[in-house]
Formats: sequence, C-alpha cells, structure tokens
Amino acid sequence: MKFTHLGILVIFIGLLLVPVQAGTKYMSGGPELTASIAGSNEVSPGEDATIRVNVENKGLIDIKFVQSGIVERDDLPNTAKLVRVSLEAGDAPITIKSDPQMIGDIKGGTHIQVPFSAKVNADAKAGSYILPLTLEYTYLREAEQYGQDSIIYTYKDVSETIGLPVIIKPEAFLQIADLTAEHLNAGNEGYLTLRIQNVGYVDAGSAILKISRNGNSPVIPTDSSVFIGDFPVNGTVETRFKVSVSREAGEQSYPLDVFLVYEDHTGDTVTSDVVTIGIPVQGKIEFSVTSSPEPLRVGEKAVIEVEYQNTGAATAYSAQARISAVDPFTSNDDTAFLGDLEPGEKAVARYELSVDDSATPKEYGLDSEIRYRDALDNSQISDSMKVRLLVEESSSLLPIIAVLALLIAGSGAAYYFMGRKKKS
Repeated sequence: MKFTHLGILVIFIGLLLVPVQAGTKYMSGGPELTASIAGSNEVSPGEDATIRVNVENKGLIDIKFVQSGIVERDDLPNTAKLVRVSLEAGDAPITIKSDPQMIGDIKGGTHIQVPFSAKVNADAKAGSYILPLTLEYTYLREAEQYGQDSIIYTYKDVSETIGLPVIIKPEAFLQIADLTAEHLNAGNEGYLTLRIQNVGYVDAGSAILKISRNGNSPVIPTDSSVFIGDFPVNGTVETRFKVSVSREAGEQSYPLDVFLVYEDHTGDTVTSDVVTIGIPVQGKIEFSVTSSPEPLRVGEKAVIEVEYQNTGAATAYSAQARISAVDPFTSNDDTAFLGDLEPGEKAVARYELSVDDSATPKEYGLDSEIRYRDALDNSQISDSMKVRLLVEESSSLLPIIAVLALLIAGSGAAYYFMGRKKKS
C-alpha cells in the first residue's frame, strides 16, 4: 500500500493533536501499622468479653511525581495489603476464642476495627497483662518502569507483633465451703444452709448473697437473698435460705445458682461470677393402701378397716385419711386420724359405710387421700389412691334358707321315725 504525501501529513498532524497522558509516581516509606484496644481495656474474672482492636495505618506518602511517560501504578506503597490479624493470650489467664482474621487492605491514614471473642478465667488473678497481636501483610516496596509501557512490581511481606495491655479487675469470688439441705423433699419446702468464702482479691462491702433458679430446675428459692455486710478476702460466712421443691422432682441433685452483689473499693456495685451448685432432693412423701377391707353385702352398713403405709422418704405429721363415698355407698364418717407416720410406718383407718339396696354385687374402687403436714408445718395432700372394696349378694336370704333347711331336716327325721314304728 502506498501513501501519498498528503496522507502522511494528515497522520502526523493527528499524532500531534493526541493529548499527552501523565502518570503518577509516589515515594513513600511504606505502611506503618499500629494497634490498640477500642474502649476500656478492663475485663472481669469469668467474663465473656469481646476485645475490639483498632488497627490503624499511619504510613504517609512522602513524594508524588506527576509527569508524562510514567506508567500509572496499581498499588500505593503505603497501603498494607492482605492484612491478617491474630490475637493470642500470652501469659494472661484469658482464652481467645476467635481464629486469626483476614481484614483485607488498609490504606494509609485509615483504620479497621477487629473484634475478638475471649473468655476470662473464673479464677483469674487481678493485674495487668499483655496480649500479643500479630499483624501479617504485604506492601509495594518498589515499582520499576521499563520503557513507556511496562512496570515491574516488587512486594515485601511483613510480620510484626504488637503488645496490647489488658487489665483484669480485682473482684470477689465465691467458694462454697459447705452445703446442708434440710427437709428438701419433692413437693415440700425446706432449708438450705450455705457456708461461703471470699476467695477473690478484693474486700466486698455491703455484700448480699443471692440464690436464683437455674433454668427449669425444680428447686425454687422462697427466700432469695441474705445480707452479709462487709465480706473481706478469705472471710467465711454462713447463710440460710428457704427453698421449695416442685412435686415433679425425683430423688437426685438439682442445680441452683449462687452469686454475690457488693460494693468494690471505688463504691461501684459489682455482681460476682455465678456459681452453680447441686442441691440434693429426696423423693416426695407418698402413701399406699396395703390391705383391702372385708367384703360388704348389698344393703349392709358396717365399719371397714383400711391400712395405709408411708412409702415416702420423710415423716408425715398429723396425717388424716379420707375416703370418697360415692354411689352406691354413703358415709357419715369418711375421715380417720392416723397421726405421725415415719417412712415405712403403717396405720389403720376405720370408716363407716352403707351399701345401697340397689347396688350391683362386684368390686368397687373408692378414691382415698391423706392430708398431712410437712416438717415446716405446711399442709400437704397426697396423691389419690384406690381402695378396693368387694360387694357381695345381700344376706337377707339366709334366714329363709335356714328355715327351709330345718323343715327339710325335720321332715326327714319324721319319716325315719314313722318307718321304724311300722316295722315294730
């Protein structure tokens, strides 16, 4: 293909009219990362804490060149790229739950906040500790241009550790030195005696010991707090609470939460870490019918005897039994006093019952229950029990049968004697 002189001139003029592209070149000492804990750096023993770390890039651009012929850079030399942050406990009595975190790029003059989940040991000693924070990143160390259209990047990897100071506040800790349960039976109230000790690192002023229900535990506080007053380090105090136990509880131990509310040396109100203890619960007071009364006859009125036994784990005081007389039975005396019944002890109740003339001969089941008082003199009612009672045919036919038997016997004797007379 041949170009004319005019065509070459047009192309040359066009090239002169194209604007010159200017590039930018930066001179910098690289990124400068610092870290600090956002907010308060104080934590409490036993606390589930979130440690928020501010990571800031203080790296600045020293020199900036803008001129033609420079290829534009993709990265700035003061940008920390692909930043990875790791927090460790060091020698602090703290467990860091979060794994190392990738937080991306941090440009110069900006910062990113990184949260870490941590658990402070319940028995952590008060004092100052250093948590090692490791920052790993890369940055553009050098960009060397070749010609007018190419550039070679050189990156540098950096790993540095920064110490973050954290303070574990001095607090009072509870230790249950002794536990005594009195009359704690399912369905009853009883007493719980706790001897506690302050094994913490600060005296507790105006201390109040509190107990609370643990979830759906059947052990429920009736009295939930006791005022202790000043409770010094290594001090011991004995407290007593009234608690109730639901009827659904079995014979085993159930959880109960114990904690302390007090004033520290600065006058602030502090709540101690919760201590969960096991409360031994005995089975509920139960009764059973151990003997069936003698059978009754249709239309008969009689006194029946029913034997009851305390099959529970505690004494029932002033026990009184009752039977429900329903059709075809009636009664003018359906209660009986049994007295105090210790576990395994038996007692006999006597009731007066009448059987209707229209009653059907068969076995009946009458409901019976026992009202009693527990060890704290609370009125209680047992579960319902069945008293099996057999009703037989009426005894009104017996006299007729006896007369007929005598007549038959008399007729036989007369016949015998008349036969002997004829023979003689």
